[in-house]
Amino acid sequence: MQAVSIHVVDAANGVVAQGMRVDLARREGEGWKDVASGKVGSNGVLDGIEGRESLFEVGSYELRLHVADYYRARGLELPEPAFMGVQVFRFGLADVSQHYHLPVKLTPWGLSCFRGAA
Repeated sequence: MQAVSIHVVDAANGVVAQGMRVDLARREGEGWKDVASGKVGSNGVLDGIEGRESLFEVGSYELRLHVADYYRARGLELPEPAFMGVQVFRFGLADVSQHYHLPVKLTPWGLSCFRGAA
């Protein structure tokens, strides 16, 4: 079973955030090690992590959502600096035999992320 899945919805426009860049990093010592990077696909799910269970182990992670770049690519004019440039959500995996689904709902001004069931 895949340990982590990420689904991103652009709530401001009522669509999935197709094309948004998302990075994942794992805490290692005092720093962070990049473990995956990809874009949200047409189904709203982060491409590139499915079937790659070995990416995940018990530990702390960062989800990095490139919010401003996504909305600017959609043609939205944002101030400089944007209110949410790269939004970081930190989460922990205590048991990688379980599934951790992270549904993200966002606008240029805020987001919601939680552990869901999928």
